[in-house]
Amino acid sequence: MSKVLWKPGTMVYPAPAVMVSCGTMETPNIITIAWTGTVCTSPAMTYISVRKERYSYDFIKDSGKFVINLTTKSLVKATDFCGVKSGRDFDKFTHCGLTKTKGTLTDVPMIAESPVNIECEVTQIVELGSHDMFLAKVLGITIEDSYLDETGKFRLDKAGLIAYAHGTYYDLGDPLGTFGYSIMKKKTQKKRNQAKKQNREKT
Repeated sequence: MSKVLWKPGTMVYPAPAVMVSCGTMETPNIITIAWTGTVCTSPAMTYISVRKERYSYDFIKDSGKFVINLTTKSLVKATDFCGVKSGRDFDKFTHCGLTKTKGTLTDVPMIAESPVNIECEVTQIVELGSHDMFLAKVLGITIEDSYLDETGKFRLDKAGLIAYAHGTYYDLGDPLGTFGYSIMKKKTQKKRNQAKKQNREKT
């Protein structure tokens, strides 16, 4: 097996492709972000990295609030559009046929069609170079209750989430394993597989 050395670049893929909403219900905007993720569990914290010249930058900097909206197969066209077009020219909610709902804990609009809306409050802005990183604490998460099963478990795997890799959007594929499965006892694994099979037969 041979390998080729490339110059430094952003090659940590796949990455999430999320739509970040910002502004207010009267002056809303959406920016598509791939540079985002979890940075801390307790307290729950996340980040987004945004170029200074982007229209959403000042919305987020001035208000100190934003919402991360997870994206799905049905939202992929809107996700792409909100990443390549500027909100300076038109209302992206209206253009993409998206429904804005007022945040539960902030005045920032959420995207109703997203299965998960994560309301965030900026705690620090770190200047990095091409992008500034908005480090933020998670204020609360709103989920679509249709993805709750009869046990109350959130079946996010049913939402049709998408990911982004090297310029292309992808549908998430079949599960390969669950956290800790590599050290799970065979008897436990067998019971879990049987439960999964029963759940599939019900749906």
